[in-house]
Amino acid sequence: MSRPDPDLVSLRRELHRRPEPAWREFYTTATLVAELESRVDLDELHVGPDAIAGDHRMAVPDEAELATWYERAREAGADETILERLEGGYTGAVAVLEMGDGPTVGLRVDIDGLPREEADDPDHVPAAEGFRSENEGAMHACGHDAHATIGVGVLERVAESDFSGTLKVFFQPAEEVIGGGKSMAKSDHIDDVDYLLAVHVGLDHPTGEVIAGIDGFLAVSHLEAEFTGEPAHAGGHPEQGRNAVQAMATAVQNLYGIPRHDEGATRINAGVVEGGSAANIIPEHARIVAEVRGETTELMEYMRTHATQVIRSAAEMHDCAVEFETGAEAPSATSDQELVSIVADVASETADVERVLERDELGGSEDATFLMREVQQNGGVAAYVGIGTNHPGGHHTSTFDVDEPTIDHGVDVLAGAIEQIGLENP
Repeated sequence: MSRPDPDLVSLRRELHRRPEPAWREFYTTATLVAELESRVDLDELHVGPDAIAGDHRMAVPDEAELATWYERAREAGADETILERLEGGYTGAVAVLEMGDGPTVGLRVDIDGLPREEADDPDHVPAAEGFRSENEGAMHACGHDAHATIGVGVLERVAESDFSGTLKVFFQPAEEVIGGGKSMAKSDHIDDVDYLLAVHVGLDHPTGEVIAGIDGFLAVSHLEAEFTGEPAHAGGHPEQGRNAVQAMATAVQNLYGIPRHDEGATRINAGVVEGGSAANIIPEHARIVAEVRGETTELMEYMRTHATQVIRSAAEMHDCAVEFETGAEAPSATSDQELVSIVADVASETADVERVLERDELGGSEDATFLMREVQQNGGVAAYVGIGTNHPGGHHTSTFDVDEPTIDHGVDVLAGAIEQIGLENP
């Protein structure tokens, strides 16, 4: 197997060292912008609020949280002229390369990290080789550092090729909270895209394996329910209370009893349940943060409707009030065969790619589906590509890492597919 491009490896490690969660990707965006400006003669580079439709951001943290991460990026040495353009959590970028007449091809890569601690043992390569996360409590535990690096590498490679057309690379924030895809899908930058590729490394596929079209995206929606009751002394006057935790517990039990659907897979999870303050107080406040998923957008909506009904009924049963807040959501999507075939053909001729799968099922959710569906609704085609990588820990675990030759595999396959699209659609 060939050695990976050292410049791209260096960039990936720098991004890995400074992971930032959703809408806090200040250092990440500034680093990518600086790298792009030094490496590629771009025709356009849209940064921050110019890259996204800001009104469509979802799951944005509060101002204090944003300010903390902004200052952290500044102290880490991010270019302050770029940082100023990202204030308020308007992160991300869209790079545009115009190379004559031909189709407009988009490539979407995500850039955010996860709010979890990274392993610090000698068997963990980032720790052993000095690029473990320096932002304690945050980690690139899903390979987005590699995705962003692949995006830069594809731009470099296509710029040196005979591709005829326009390439747009979407460096998307906030995928992990399914909060950023819609903001890019609703931006003007997607309107003229004829072909859209999205990419993810790993997904339990080994280094040397490529999946030309990933399907099985579950549509997802997050919701939060706040129960309000009445406090009372649990020993002296329990009858005077209205127990919000009891309402919450009733809701949780019955959420998992929502009937499955004969049209496809559905999911429900109450991921956060909390409430109460002391053993001797009837609790007046409780909260559930839950998610529903479905094999189709319609099935997700079926689950959301029933989940809302269950929660309202539980509140009523225990004489409590309940208020809902709908969080981020993403639809389902399917990879188009036309584009899947191009990727598969290119991957089969790519050095160090040992096995090509035409399709596979993800079984999870991804907000690249917003961009895919937007392109498809505009008459274009889209595909979600998997680039296998040997990762010692599962996705979202403290020991996750990327086998770095994967970066070159991603660049080779995606740049080759983009060039082929230009040849087939002059």
